[in-house]
Amino acid sequence: MKNLKKKLKLFQVFKIILGGIFEKFSVDKKIKEFSELESDSNFWSDRKKATNIIKEKNRLLELKNSYSKVNREIINTKELMDLSLQENNNILIKECYEKIDDLLSLSKKNQVKCFLSGKDDDLNVFIEIHAGAGGTESQDWADMLKKMYVRWLDKKDCTYNLISEHSGEEAGIKSCTIKATGNYLYGLLKKESGIHRLVRISPFDSGARRHTSFASVWVYPVVDDEIDITILDKDLRIDTYRSSGAGGQHVNTTDSAVRITHLPTKIVVQCQNERSQHKNKETCMKILKSRLYEYESQKREKENEQEMSKKTDIGWGHQIRSYVLQPYRLVKDLRTNIQDSDPEKILNGNIDKFIEGNILI
Repeated sequence: MKNLKKKLKLFQVFKIILGGIFEKFSVDKKIKEFSELESDSNFWSDRKKATNIIKEKNRLLELKNSYSKVNREIINTKELMDLSLQENNNILIKECYEKIDDLLSLSKKNQVKCFLSGKDDDLNVFIEIHAGAGGTESQDWADMLKKMYVRWLDKKDCTYNLISEHSGEEAGIKSCTIKATGNYLYGLLKKESGIHRLVRISPFDSGARRHTSFASVWVYPVVDDEIDITILDKDLRIDTYRSSGAGGQHVNTTDSAVRITHLPTKIVVQCQNERSQHKNKETCMKILKSRLYEYESQKREKENEQEMSKKTDIGWGHQIRSYVLQPYRLVKDLRTNIQDSDPEKILNGNIDKFIEGNILI
């Protein structure tokens, strides 16, 4: 009974915090402003701007309705709790526990959504994964990370396709690029960028020794054609090569894969999933545009030097998250100290607690 009252007290605190966040982000005020804009006779003269306004207004309305639902459920749960205590009804008490857990989870999700109001948060993403030093060990770890993010995308009902992948000699991948489409993906995933560290007993070591492996994850927003990014031909080095893959009817048999290096920034992008060199080059240019957009955004925020320095060494001292399978079992985010003792669950794509934790800091 003491735990139940403690949970309800925590829930009341969550209600207060969430209400404060709604006020901080002026949710009601913004909805009113958007409604006034919609009533203007020239609202649809700029169709793209109008569509974005409606999208943002609907997001805020969904948040407001969800918050109202939480408030109603608080009252219902409090009444159910009072009744369960009066009658000493263990079934009702259990229902209260379950309801409070559900509402706390919903409150936290609403809290996270309040923070997804940045300029680029609603954009789709490119996810790049690169194995660090260590050969097969790190390449296998890079492949595990790819599967983790793909499973997360599946759970979110997002669509995605593999732009490029370079397999390891024995197992895993050296690198890959995934394009993912969904709601507010950049806002959710941008803080997944960094070095991810794995500690385990190696399945590739006959001596069953413990190994530490590193891989990098970098998330970039997919920018549209209306964002003006100037790319000069003289700044590009374009290489073609034969795509690698598992074979079969879709394997490329010509030098159709494309790699583009932007010489001033040393940014390298590549694509091999299309059947023609022309289409691979077109996809590469889209990725490069996104990379340059983020590069310039970081530069304006005076963070570029720090962020780019992290990418020079995929190893010790730069990791954002550790995944330990032996000698103990723990996944820990080194920025928020959020942790989980079930690595298999996390590697199966259940990473919301880490994503949400980094949004709220």
